[in-house]
Amino acid sequence: MTEITATGLIEPDIGSYFVANYPPFSVWSSDRLEADVAHALDRPPARVPLGLYLHIPFCRKRCHFCYFRVYTDKNARDVETYLDLLAREWDLLAGRRALAGRSLDFVYVGGGTPSFLSTTQLTSLVTRLTASSPWTSAAEITFECEPGTITEAKLEVIRGLGVTRLSLGVENFDDEILELNGRAHRSPEIGRSYAYARGLDFPQINIDLIAGMLGETDANWRDTIRRAIDLAPDSVTIYQMELPYNTTISGDLLRGTGQFAHKVAPWDTRRRWVEEAFAALESAGYTIGSAYTAVRNPETTTFVYRDRLWEGADLAALGVASFGHVNGVHLQNLDTWEAYAAAVGAGRLPLGRSYRTTADERLIREVILQLKRGAIRPGRFQEKFGVDVTERFAAVWESIDQDGWLAECTRERVALTRAGLLRVDMLLHRFFLPEHRGVRYT
Repeated sequence: MTEITATGLIEPDIGSYFVANYPPFSVWSSDRLEADVAHALDRPPARVPLGLYLHIPFCRKRCHFCYFRVYTDKNARDVETYLDLLAREWDLLAGRRALAGRSLDFVYVGGGTPSFLSTTQLTSLVTRLTASSPWTSAAEITFECEPGTITEAKLEVIRGLGVTRLSLGVENFDDEILELNGRAHRSPEIGRSYAYARGLDFPQINIDLIAGMLGETDANWRDTIRRAIDLAPDSVTIYQMELPYNTTISGDLLRGTGQFAHKVAPWDTRRRWVEEAFAALESAGYTIGSAYTAVRNPETTTFVYRDRLWEGADLAALGVASFGHVNGVHLQNLDTWEAYAAAVGAGRLPLGRSYRTTADERLIREVILQLKRGAIRPGRFQEKFGVDVTERFAAVWESIDQDGWLAECTRERVALTRAGLLRVDMLLHRFFLPEHRGVRYT
């Protein structure tokens, strides 16, 4: 199922839309895994920041739009086993030559639902992980929360563990829409969890919203933005809902059972909703920082995890199906519970596939990811890669300009229009090398 725009651009109703990396995940493989791992981990470290990602794959419910590796059927013993595996994986990884002795510049605890864990589990896990690699020097520690799993006592522990950026998965404030989309929390829990967090003086609080959830209407979306602004979070992240193949909604659409089909908003509506949200947020004093984020004070509100990754940082990633990047090599862990547990249990790194990037691929990766901010500085790429990106991608810039989505293109700055920013993930495929165009992204 696709939507064809006035310019002929084909936009998938089903399939991956959000570009998180390059080259596409579908071209990563296990064919050269052993050699790639040695290239990544057994050489001297790159002179870039190092981050750590922890995947906590547990949820109370699986959302109908969720495409992550999550589990809703694990008991307390399973959770304890998994946390032990995470710590053991870090022991296996942290001593490798490319990582040993390096301080962590940022940490991101994502999911799933990290706040699913109990305070005892959280404290024990962080104690084990930081025994050899302290987090005290990290510029940012981000922790994702589902509002219904939060208590004031749990947030006190999370704050005590050094978390500087709390991200609340609000998505919408309407209980009927939350129910229709399979979310576990309800609106009263949003208010309580946010008030707890503000009372504990977290340096940054972000709330996530999704434009285009099942059942969304113009009236509801306006109310969602109004209520988000009333909370006055430090940042608001808004995603346009996409439907990769492994979501419940996509399965329904592909089978034609009709449960969800009439409730999926088209792309032009999703973009319009984000545009309206950005306009309202700007009127309330926020600044648009990327295709997805608005910040209340850009001088004090940062997203180190995002910016460092988009600028080529190394990322050590722990947990089932998680993916990282070290010394120019993409690495992804085994993507099933059984395979991941068996590998770590046997004392092996649980890696499943890899991709060793070329210098040109690394250039493309950084250009497309940084363009999500709405503008890039060509001089930075000239200095790092020795390439004038205005010339290297001249045909791409021209095509974007012809479609009306390029605001500026000079050797000092290349910038998208607001309309271009709102559809940036569709534009990024134009930068891909020929062999990566038209292939499945994941």
